[in-house]
Amino acid sequence: MTEDAPAPAPRRRGRPSRQDASDGPDARTRILRAARTEFAERGYDKTSIRQVAKAAGVDAALVHHYFGTKDEVFAAAVELSFEPALVIPAVLDGPPEGLGERLARFFLSVWENPATRAPLLAVLRSALTHEAAAKVLRGFVLRRLLDRIAADLDVPDATFRAELAASHMIGIAMLRYVIRAEPLASADPEDIIAMVAPTLQRYLTES
Repeated sequence: MTEDAPAPAPRRRGRPSRQDASDGPDARTRILRAARTEFAERGYDKTSIRQVAKAAGVDAALVHHYFGTKDEVFAAAVELSFEPALVIPAVLDGPPEGLGERLARFFLSVWENPATRAPLLAVLRSALTHEAAAKVLRGFVLRRLLDRIAADLDVPDATFRAELAASHMIGIAMLRYVIRAEPLASADPEDIIAMVAPTLQRYLTES
């Protein structure tokens, strides 16, 4: 640098720099992936914005810029785990008489995949032990998943029925993947689907 060259302007905190902003999508993706990993490994209580930022290789101010509060980062990580854009078509597309089986099959396929099981376990455990995490999960499940499924159901009390179906599947997740109760924990997924699908079908389609 020559004597006449201006010194670089100090970086302001609280907003991303122009370079960060131009790399926004990549940085945002790194933050989301880091958040999902941190919440999975540490749980909700022990995860901080600073830890997420460090894991993503960004400044904590950039995490706040994209997501705001810790609750909002957690909500985004939950959405990344559930991928509602995939859930809704996978469950709703197809003949009504196969709705229960499609829901059971998709739900178990997500939990059986090791790549998605760990963050989902963290989400579930965090919701059981921390009210803020439970509130985020309830809002996501109700607003982004159940309301959209219920909107396509041609039955009375559609939201209530969708919640019953969800409670059934979450109960299976608790016993199979968290508590690991036998024989459910080691049962063949196809056997579970065969037993559960008719009940889900009744919840979702029978008047």
